[in-house]
Amino acid sequence: MPTVFRIFSALPLWLLHAIGALLGWLAFFGSPTYRRRFLDNAARAGYGFAEVRAAVAHAGRMVAEAPRLWLAPEPVACAISNPDCVERAWGRGRGIVFLTPHIGCFELSVQAAAQRWSGRRGPITILYRPARQRWLAEVMQTARNRPGIAAVPTTLQGVRQMLKALRRGEAVGLLPDQVPPQGLGLWSPFFGRDAYTMTLAARLVQQTGATVILARCERLAGGRGYVLHLQDLAAPLAPTLDAAVLQINQAMEQLIRQSPEQYLWGYARYKQPRAEMHGSADASEGGA
Repeated sequence: MPTVFRIFSALPLWLLHAIGALLGWLAFFGSPTYRRRFLDNAARAGYGFAEVRAAVAHAGRMVAEAPRLWLAPEPVACAISNPDCVERAWGRGRGIVFLTPHIGCFELSVQAAAQRWSGRRGPITILYRPARQRWLAEVMQTARNRPGIAAVPTTLQGVRQMLKALRRGEAVGLLPDQVPPQGLGLWSPFFGRDAYTMTLAARLVQQTGATVILARCERLAGGRGYVLHLQDLAAPLAPTLDAAVLQINQAMEQLIRQSPEQYLWGYARYKQPRAEMHGSADASEGGA
């Protein structure tokens, strides 16, 4: 498998996306569970299959492009739309919390932002959970510790490092639509149904006064590259935790509706959280 990863990392983007589209449709037709979840999640958000069928291929493209994003010696080119909102956030001096859902090329979001700003503003800190397979864990560690990116474990120590980064005026990045372990989230509406939602993003902002920036990395057709779209949160984050978590969920819904054909509708967003492991991340337990 590592050999396959390295071969894929050298292929042109258009070919990776063509292969990925095929893989996406094979997974869709080959897994009734995945297909049912994809259709149910899209319908819950008000979309018929015809409106989101392109998301089937985009899910496969996400898999096929990963080796290139992780192993290519040079960062993948990505244009940035509305960088001014980030510049304004830096001017406030309280750090930035970048938030993006599982949409488009979310792996590239942090790479593109780091390439643009980390040289002047310090690294962007992200959480990651090491893969169980040794070879994949090594690949991911290399990929997520690229220049300008500081990857920290999904533990209390990792959260403390995120808090320290924000208090230094740096940035962190999170996927707030990822289901956290039991005890590290709240049940909050997401497209009209309660979903177990992380509290970490809201707590980081509430404890540091950081600015929230919403990000969506669009995958362009024909392997022409990517565009990272950035925008401010519509209103200051609510002071209470329940309201802040709901506000973030609503912001993620807004981003998804901007490009529903690139969202991972097959993601198990409404699953029951797994049991909490000792030392898991929670921003409420300890300052920097």
